[in-house]
Amino acid sequence: MNFKHRLFFFVFVLFIGYSLKAQEDNEEDKIIEYSEPIFSTTILTIGQSTETAPNGDLVFNVQHRFGTVNSGWYDFFGLDQATTRLGFQYGITDWLSIGIGRTTLEKTYDGSVKIKILRQSTGKRNLPLSVSYFGNMGINSLKWSDPDRTNYFTSRMSFVNQLLIAHKFKKVASIQLMPTFIHYNLVETAADDNDIWSFGAGGEFHVSNRISISAEYYYVISKQTAEDFVNPFSIGVNINTGGHVFQLYATNSAGIIEQHFIGRTTGKWLNGDIHIGFNISRSFTLKKDDYFD
Repeated sequence: MNFKHRLFFFVFVLFIGYSLKAQEDNEEDKIIEYSEPIFSTTILTIGQSTETAPNGDLVFNVQHRFGTVNSGWYDFFGLDQATTRLGFQYGITDWLSIGIGRTTLEKTYDGSVKIKILRQSTGKRNLPLSVSYFGNMGINSLKWSDPDRTNYFTSRMSFVNQLLIAHKFKKVASIQLMPTFIHYNLVETAADDNDIWSFGAGGEFHVSNRISISAEYYYVISKQTAEDFVNPFSIGVNINTGGHVFQLYATNSAGIIEQHFIGRTTGKWLNGDIHIGFNISRSFTLKKDDYFD
């Protein structure tokens, strides 16, 4: 084989190799690769994350919050007081989950729905954000303070509408924005707003594959309510054991559901009104692989 033949053969092989590589790249571009779960669990710190219970998974949530640390020795720095919520979330599909729960604060029952609208992805569809909608209805089941007056069942109800917008930076960190609208059918005084608008921001930073730090803050836009209540801020540590996620955190809010902690927080961090709490999320797989594996 002379030099010209060798050169032609080399160019031909190079051309074939480049064509095959381009074809592989085109095939890869046609594949949508979704991001790994944005957050460790369906709860960021005390509020919701963009994550839903996957198709066929039942997630059991235990959310427990002690009293304020500044209550002193008499109440054992808040350990003698507690607020608890027990809840379930079930994944109807990979993008739709429903939930129910009951919290001891105001003996509130709640029902919720979470819908994944968009998922962060690369490849054929390059989308930098995940977006979910969260809706919740709470029912206060306390006895009427004045049973002799005309009391309406609808006065017990409150509603939450929340848009969760998140982005994951590889495996290191995730951030989330939470514009929120809350409506109370009944408020305590005429000066309080029935409608509350707030804007939240939070994130999660991974220290290792199993441990992460999370935080979230909500700014209450309503001026009338903001004069009586303060903005909630929470920070915590998340531990993923594979079968469940354990979250330990500190917050200035006694409330566990959005109706209670976004628009009804009274504690102040600088005054020592700090509640220590924990969440336990345990997933039971009914149709697919375990959610937190």
